[in-house]
Amino acid sequence: MISGAHVIIYSKDPEADRAFFRDIFGFSFVDAGHNWLIFALPPAEAAFHPHDKNDIHELYFTCDDLKAEIAGLRERNGTCSEIQESRWGSITTVHLPGGGKVGLYQPKHPLAIKRS
Repeated sequence: MISGAHVIIYSKDPEADRAFFRDIFGFSFVDAGHNWLIFALPPAEAAFHPHDKNDIHELYFTCDDLKAEIAGLRERNGTCSEIQESRWGSITTVHLPGGGKVGLYQPKHPLAIKRS
């Protein structure tokens, strides 16, 4: 039985991105040794979208109030793109200090995960 998922985010500056997940997102973590932090993530769901290439993956975090989340991130020195409206949700891109990015969106569709 599958009991969870482990997401890997590749980065040119993993120390800075680990600090961002720890300090800006506020995710809890364990230290696997030598400051190799592994973060607990919120409940997750997976979707499959059509594409002409394989091995392309994206990470999005969901929230109930995108504008409030963006305001909180900015208070903690996080930067986000402008909000874009799509049929499936309101979305922004969160810029990571290592040069990468993750998505943050407020879905307009039902979620597969059960939240408390």
